[in-house]
Amino acid sequence: MTSADLVQRLGIPSGPLFFPVTAYGADGSVDLATYRAHVRQGVAAGAAAVFACCGTGEFHALTPEEFEACVRAAVEETAGRVPVVAGAGYGTALAVRYAGLAEAAGADGLLAMPPYLVVAGQEGLLRHYREMAAATALPVIVYQRDNAVFTPETVVGLARTEGIIGLKDGLGDLDLMQRIVSAVRTEVPGDFLYFNGLPTAEQTQLSYLAIGVNLYSSAVFCFAPEIALAFHRALIDGDRATVDRLLDGFYRPFVELRARGRGYAVSLVKAGVRMRGLDVGEVRPPLHEPGEDHVKQLAEIIERGYALLEEAQ
Repeated sequence: MTSADLVQRLGIPSGPLFFPVTAYGADGSVDLATYRAHVRQGVAAGAAAVFACCGTGEFHALTPEEFEACVRAAVEETAGRVPVVAGAGYGTALAVRYAGLAEAAGADGLLAMPPYLVVAGQEGLLRHYREMAAATALPVIVYQRDNAVFTPETVVGLARTEGIIGLKDGLGDLDLMQRIVSAVRTEVPGDFLYFNGLPTAEQTQLSYLAIGVNLYSSAVFCFAPEIALAFHRALIDGDRATVDRLLDGFYRPFVELRARGRGYAVSLVKAGVRMRGLDVGEVRPPLHEPGEDHVKQLAEIIERGYALLEEAQ
């Protein structure tokens, strides 16, 4: 898939962007059969794209061999119905290696994670992503978060780089994002993509829409696809009453619960997937499982979310 093709397919999504969790068996090894079922269910539920082995998929915890196997499984299960974007990261050499593995597995694009450990200057960051993009035929989306925070000038440089098609923001600085969008629009007119990549992005998507960011990741889609789809449709249709009802009754309580534990942006999602009947196993360390009381609260929040959907019918 060319950069232009991926931009076109992601630019106006027909549904939420699906970030599947990675399934593990009782012995802690990757459970590809369950992972395949998880991907199949997400695509059948209406996902517009599959972002395999990214943050929610515990990219940090996978060996290169596990990574390639999961990306290949996602590609096979989607069968071309939606694009598959794979995570890639660490230092430049390893990021290039993961990009090659994703390309060999048949992925359509890459989500470039922040470099490992170091806090680099803008010149070094730009060089890192340019070298990564030059080493692969896959289109690259750069993920801004943690130690990879860009000035508008650097994002202009990224947008001018062949093969880099977008920026996913996991920082949440709307002033910075507005300046980035404005700078790229002015200096590099075209179809550069922007994504809201904050945890539980639905909570902030109204604000991102106001600055022209209409794409967002949906971890909730992993365990409550009907709620995520209803929210996505309401946003597109301008149905503010439904948006507000789901924000107030489901998303805000979920975000408040998520904030009660480090790593809950992943482990609560996996707990939710298990709760809905698919045993994807626990998270790998250094992440940890939510406590029993928090799992009970999650069940109540999910139940309330589905009740809100029924009330709207």
